[in-house]
Amino acid sequence: MQYSKIVGTGHHVPEKIVTNDDLSKVIDTTDEWIVERTGIKERRFIDPAKDTLANMSASASRMALKNAGMTADDIDFIVFATITPDYFFPGSGVLLQRELGLESIPAIDIRNACSGFIYALSVADQFIKTGMYRNVLVIGGEIQSTALDLTTRGRGTAVIFGDGVGAAVVTASDQPGILSTHLHSDGRYAEELYVKDPGSSRPREERQPEQILDTSTYKVYMNGNLVFKHAVVRFQEVIQEALDANNMTKEDIDLLIPHQANLRISQYLQQKLGLADEKVYNNIMRYGNTTAGSIPIAMSEAIQEGRIKPGDIICLAAFGSGFTWASALIKWI
Repeated sequence: MQYSKIVGTGHHVPEKIVTNDDLSKVIDTTDEWIVERTGIKERRFIDPAKDTLANMSASASRMALKNAGMTADDIDFIVFATITPDYFFPGSGVLLQRELGLESIPAIDIRNACSGFIYALSVADQFIKTGMYRNVLVIGGEIQSTALDLTTRGRGTAVIFGDGVGAAVVTASDQPGILSTHLHSDGRYAEELYVKDPGSSRPREERQPEQILDTSTYKVYMNGNLVFKHAVVRFQEVIQEALDANNMTKEDIDLLIPHQANLRISQYLQQKLGLADEKVYNNIMRYGNTTAGSIPIAMSEAIQEGRIKPGDIICLAAFGSGFTWASALIKWI
């Protein structure tokens, strides 16, 4: 039987660092207020004059390919997870294909927000297991900064999000690397964390930009308390589901990489699972919530820091808009 494994990771974050003190100059907030509620100290914002999701994802991809000992020509499929594409359409996958100088290979986009990278990884895993593709480039990345409401009115979300991209090269293997993936959703809560517009189910006069006076529906809306309550439950459930599927226990986890939504959620999860500090990876302090980019960026940094070694059991877990939640259990080989 054919399996899949991750053989290279990479990431790219913009050069511009925006600290909590920087935000306090335009928003009624403080460093203490932000850190207490989110754990975030700083985040990265793009320079619109030079940064695009496509060129940042190409940079992350080249790093991942170099670490995998491959070139772009080895890739035969692209799976791109993002909710902030450069264009409303076409998707970001084909733009990355163009950036890498590839021709003809298929590219699909995944729009599952915070769970997007694990959904994308699951898609890659299934295509490799069927034998349809051998080397798949999986991307998770976002540009949030240009849509944030950087006023006190938007404080609840403006202090949370940042920009960045992570990439992973997934290839065929005769040994199981990606042990299992587990995906869930509950659309009953779709409007509790969403951006309403530009949506298609509107009268023409409400969908045309020149007619729009109220732009509030183009901003992120988040029912923070409800999201937190669901996240701490679903995170635990989906991690346990992955462990049960592989006849493992939490003691078998060498490193948990949760979606970087809120440091309080990660710490609560760590406490409930009884995991030591060295068994949980967090970088939200430096980058904020990069949505689909958070897990692959964290995974790439963890490898750079020597936190992931051959034979380790790695658990990825995410929860976010949709609501969607997902996990993946990986043996690093």
